[in-house]
Amino acid sequence: MSTKKSLQHIAFWCGLALLFNIGIYIFMGHEKALAFLGGYVIEQSLSLDNLFLFLLVFETFGIKPEYQKRVLTYGIAGAVILRFIFVILGVTIVNKFHWILYVFGLILMVSGLKMMFKKEKVQNFTDNKLLKVLHKIIPISNKLEGEKFFTRQNKVLYATPLFAILILIEGSDILFAIDSIPAVFSITTDPFIVYTSNIFAILGLRNMYFLLEKLHNKFAYVKYGVALILIFTGIKLSAGFFHVDISTLVSLITIFALLALSILVSVFIPKKEKASVPCDTSKDIAQ
Repeated sequence: MSTKKSLQHIAFWCGLALLFNIGIYIFMGHEKALAFLGGYVIEQSLSLDNLFLFLLVFETFGIKPEYQKRVLTYGIAGAVILRFIFVILGVTIVNKFHWILYVFGLILMVSGLKMMFKKEKVQNFTDNKLLKVLHKIIPISNKLEGEKFFTRQNKVLYATPLFAILILIEGSDILFAIDSIPAVFSITTDPFIVYTSNIFAILGLRNMYFLLEKLHNKFAYVKYGVALILIFTGIKLSAGFFHVDISTLVSLITIFALLALSILVSVFIPKKEKASVPCDTSKDIAQ
C-alpha cells in the first residue's frame, strides 16, 4: 500500500471517528464528546508503540507485506472482541472496587517509566512462551502456505508460521490492552465511551501500520511521547486519591501536546538508521 493511499484511509477512519464524536456531542452533550475524543486520542497514541512491536515481529520472521495484511485484519477483528471483554470486565471491577483506579494509576506510571528508560535491544520472538504453548497444542509447519493459517501434511493438521505470528500479535495486544484501557479510565469509566473510543482507534490501525512501516525511522522519539502519556494518565488516576481532579479538557490538551511534541522532535532530530536484515525463522517457529 502506497503512503498516499495509507494517508487517505487513515483520514477516512479519523473522519468517521470525528462524525461519531459529533453525534455524541449532539445526543449526549459536550462532556461525553470530550471524553470520547480523549479516549480516542489516548488509544491512538498508545497504539503507536504496539504497531512498532508488530513491525519488529514481521521483520524478525521475514513476512512479506501481502501476508501481513491478512494477519493484521484478523488481529484487529480479535482485538475488537477482546476489548469488549476487557472493557466490560474493567468497568465492573471499577464500579465494585473504586480504589482499583489508584492501582491502575501506579501501573501506568511504572509502565511509562519502564518504556522511557528501557534500552533498545533485539528481541528474540522465536523463543516466545506463547509460541511454545501453541506448539504443544498443535504442530507447526516449517514453511508458509500462502495466506493459509492451517495446512494438512500426511493427513495431520498443522498450523502454519502465519498462524503462529497471528497468535503472537494477539498476545501482544492483550498486554497492550492492560495499559490502554486503564489509561482511558483516567478520562471516563462510561463503558460506551471507553469501548467506542477504543474501537474507532483500532479500526484504523491496519492503515496506520502500513504508514509506519514506511516512515518508522522518522518517528524514533514517539515512544517517549507515548511513555509520558502513560505517566500523565497514571498521575491523573492516582491524583483522585488526594481529591485532586484534572479536567478532561486539560487532559486532552496535555495528551495532544505530548504526542505532537514527540512527533516534532522525531522529525527535526532524526535518529541514525540502523541496518536490519530480515531473516527467515519459520524453522525456528516449527521447533
